[in-house]
Amino acid sequence: MRTCKNEDSKFYCSYICFQGNAIKTYKYNVLTFLPLNLYEQFKRAANLYFLCLLILQIIPQISTLPWYTTLVPLVLVLGITAIKDLVDDLARHRMDKEINNRRCDVLLNETRWMNLQVGDVADILLLSSSNPNSLCYVETAELDGETNLKFKMGLKVTDDVISCFVSFSALILCEEPNNRLDKFMGTMIWDSQSYALDLDNMLLRGCKIRNTDVCHGLVIFAGNDTKIMRNGGKTRFKRTRIDILMNYMVYTIFALLVLLCAGLAIGHTYWYESIGSKAWYLYDGLGYSSSYRGFLSFWGYIIILNTMVPISLYVSVEVIRLGQSKFINWDLQMYYADKDTAAKARTTTLNEQLGQIEYIFSDKTGTLTQNIMAFKKCTITGRTYGETNHQLSNVTIPVDFSWNKYADKKFQFEDHFLVSCIRSKKDPQIHEFFKLLSLCHTVMVEHKGDELVYQAASPDEGALVTAACNFGYVFLSRTQDTITILEMDHEETYEMLALLDFNSDRKRMSIILRFPDGKIRLYCKGADTVIYQRLDANSKNIETTQEALDIFANETLRTLCLCYKDISQAEFDAWSQKHQAASVSMGNREEALDTVYEEIEENLLISARYILRIAHFLVSVQNEILYEKKKKRRRLRLKKLRKRFTNSTNPPDSNQPVDDWEKEKRQEDFVDMACECSAVICCRVTPKQKANVVSLVKRYKKAVTLSIGDGANDVNMIKTADIGVGISGQEGMQAVMSSDYAFAQFRYLQRLLLVHGRWSYIRMCKFLRYFFYKNFAFTLVHFWFSFFNGFSSQTAYEDWFITLYNVCYSSLPVLLVGLLDQDVNDKLSLRFPKLYLPGQQGSLFNYKNFFISLFHGIFTSLMIFFIPYGAFLQTMGQDGEAPSDYQSFAVVAASSLIITVNLQISLNTSYWTFVNFFAVIGSIAIYFGVMFDIHSAGIHVILPTTFTFTGAASNALRQPYLWLTIILTVGICLLPVICIQFLYQTIWPSVGDKVRSLKNERKKKKPAFQRGGRSRRSAYAFSHSSGYADLIASGRSIRQRPRVRPELPESIREVPQADNI
Repeated sequence: MRTCKNEDSKFYCSYICFQGNAIKTYKYNVLTFLPLNLYEQFKRAANLYFLCLLILQIIPQISTLPWYTTLVPLVLVLGITAIKDLVDDLARHRMDKEINNRRCDVLLNETRWMNLQVGDVADILLLSSSNPNSLCYVETAELDGETNLKFKMGLKVTDDVISCFVSFSALILCEEPNNRLDKFMGTMIWDSQSYALDLDNMLLRGCKIRNTDVCHGLVIFAGNDTKIMRNGGKTRFKRTRIDILMNYMVYTIFALLVLLCAGLAIGHTYWYESIGSKAWYLYDGLGYSSSYRGFLSFWGYIIILNTMVPISLYVSVEVIRLGQSKFINWDLQMYYADKDTAAKARTTTLNEQLGQIEYIFSDKTGTLTQNIMAFKKCTITGRTYGETNHQLSNVTIPVDFSWNKYADKKFQFEDHFLVSCIRSKKDPQIHEFFKLLSLCHTVMVEHKGDELVYQAASPDEGALVTAACNFGYVFLSRTQDTITILEMDHEETYEMLALLDFNSDRKRMSIILRFPDGKIRLYCKGADTVIYQRLDANSKNIETTQEALDIFANETLRTLCLCYKDISQAEFDAWSQKHQAASVSMGNREEALDTVYEEIEENLLISARYILRIAHFLVSVQNEILYEKKKKRRRLRLKKLRKRFTNSTNPPDSNQPVDDWEKEKRQEDFVDMACECSAVICCRVTPKQKANVVSLVKRYKKAVTLSIGDGANDVNMIKTADIGVGISGQEGMQAVMSSDYAFAQFRYLQRLLLVHGRWSYIRMCKFLRYFFYKNFAFTLVHFWFSFFNGFSSQTAYEDWFITLYNVCYSSLPVLLVGLLDQDVNDKLSLRFPKLYLPGQQGSLFNYKNFFISLFHGIFTSLMIFFIPYGAFLQTMGQDGEAPSDYQSFAVVAASSLIITVNLQISLNTSYWTFVNFFAVIGSIAIYFGVMFDIHSAGIHVILPTTFTFTGAASNALRQPYLWLTIILTVGICLLPVICIQFLYQTIWPSVGDKVRSLKNERKKKKPAFQRGGRSRRSAYAFSHSSGYADLIASGRSIRQRPRVRPELPESIREVPQADNI
């Protein structure tokens, strides 16, 4: 429990050691950025691995490559990541500085926001305001994303002593700092009296004051103790299946690397023992044993073959994901103009997972529906109002509310009889019904001229108060203890004695009012399940109202019950004392209040039932549950369990699981049964139960799940699923703030998954397959070369080629494929949903594809090495000199590799743009340009030990024979790939191949008659064919029979596209 005083706050805070008000959300400063950022980056296994390699390259005995071959790529990767982290942290610095330096007044003394301390009279417990009755309007967008105004109010006792505010002294007892934005519990002790404090009295950090000139308050929590800062905790890190699989594949590559290096080290040991030690020209004078040389050779090959583990893989993946996220943000097809809301990818790490969703969990109200509430029907004393006879007339005339100056012009109602009953004032029950609607709520009203603007906490309350206003019961204003309404033609003010607010457990709210004549009455509204339990046994019209409820429920209308109860003064006084004691209790206050509420909410009299319609209801359910099989399996298990308890005095209850095993089996049965349905609706579930359902499917089906919702009650479900989608609907922005992706309409989910999700998955899979392939093809050439150099850890390429291969020569084309490639366009992706199946099956990237890339890389590396090797044996150039030196071989092998891998990605590209073409040609051109530069004599003169291939490129590439060798190598590498792709598209076409072929066939079809053709005859006299006279005379029809459109294969059946889903 926290204790706060406002006396001598600086001494009090320094003694108690409360948090200061300055906030710090940034991670780095000038001194800590470099070491801390490097520490965080080297926590990644790949970066740490290459750092260890760099250290190994410094050791002369095992260094087989210059240090810069590892340093340059490592610095590039670390630098890109560090710049990204720096930009993000600078934004946090600016935000912290802006917040900490806000000006505020502490007892008429101006200070900075960061200097506030607990006990300062400036914030957070609202004591008084410039508005009447200490009301204060706030906007909580920074807390929950909601932009509608809410009201806070100070205690009446603190508002009364504003004149002696400087001498105000009170003791606050409250809860410890926590992250509950929807709850606060405290007690203020002043003048030996205790006053209950709750969230309605608190101005939480992040609120914006609206329509209020001045507020006075007392700081309760400051700095990192505030609720908004406590909510800044770490969110559970979500990883995609491809991420997990990619990490395992990197571990597999590392294991292969160790095995290869161990084999080559053993080979070097035997080679040196049998050949190397006996060759006088290989004597180095070091005196190392063959086994020790093999040990050094192992580490030398670890350095040479390190490119099997791709250092730039993770950075490239992040770049691709960032680009894919931007495409989602920029998609105009997912922009909702009515609210000026674009789709938003709030994370950049889950895009390809959108293409693998197997189960979708959706909230209904507000998500599948727009949650736009409209008052449509009501049942009062057994009679239903709001029904019109549409069968007799297709045209209905709305009620004219022009007699009411406060009426909402958008409100539509078609039952004229109800309006006539209200205006005649003959039915007191109708009067009580609408009076209850205008009094029992927490709506705030704002006067804009003659117009009333209602600010409601939920769409339900807004619709009800608006309906009451249109029917003549106008809510005008409220204070802390009064509510004023206009009842048809006269104004009445009611004293509010108690407000028993709504929560998800109570499912009802009540208000206790003192009428102008002194009578005390409780008004209550809530769900029928809780209202019916509290009705008086003598209530009338219970059965007829229940029948109406069933009818309305079948019409998918939302229903609530209204009821009331008259209370004597003595009964209220006794209850009020209990209520006061419960409201200031610091232990289990909510339970104590619920108990007190239960006492007063008994023996209620039913008033009526009203109905709200939810606009645009779109859910349909197929009830195809194979239940008998599950029941049989459950009975068998229970039979086995009873055998275990035969000798027990307490046999198990069949309705309750007897142990964890039985509980788990029931959960598994539930999931199996649910997954056999096309769709399942879970009714009356709590937010925790929503999340539990998602967890069960993830646990037992090992499936990729997506949750979508629009309210605070969906947050738990959204965070639990693999992908969380928030809709900025009528229930605020809490779901959006907790989601991974957000947009304004449920129908955009189709495009998010079938277009962006599928494209992202295909692009990422293609990128990874090719990335592994090109690294295998590049690195394994060293492996084959080792069989011809005594396993001596000599490289097959020039050092700078090894350094720049992944950075400059082969990175851009595959990066663009990962960003831009698409097998079919967005329209076809939506028309043929079966295109989504490969993602659900994970068939485009798995260990099978990984080993295909591995064997493809092995084949390419074999061709890259052995074809030039064979061509260089006993070769004579045009000048009579043999070009078969090591440097010329390295140039030919490197040139063949660059051309091969860049043309290979061209074969894998489905969607060509100018950028792709430029990247492929540009990468090859950059290679040759850089190679001629670093092989030039000029750069050799500057750095003779670093650039040792002087003139190698110009000497080798001027030989036509070597150009033919390069062309032959590239052709043999690519020809099998072309043949295999042709066979697959012809014999085993994928769904995408079938859709593309279907598209091409439709393009090839030409109309039977083309206007403007040059071959058309211009006159009847030059016609060489006979006319239609005989056909007309014979009576036969000249009309062609309609051509039957061939049926599409079932595997690619298209679905009709609706304009609005």
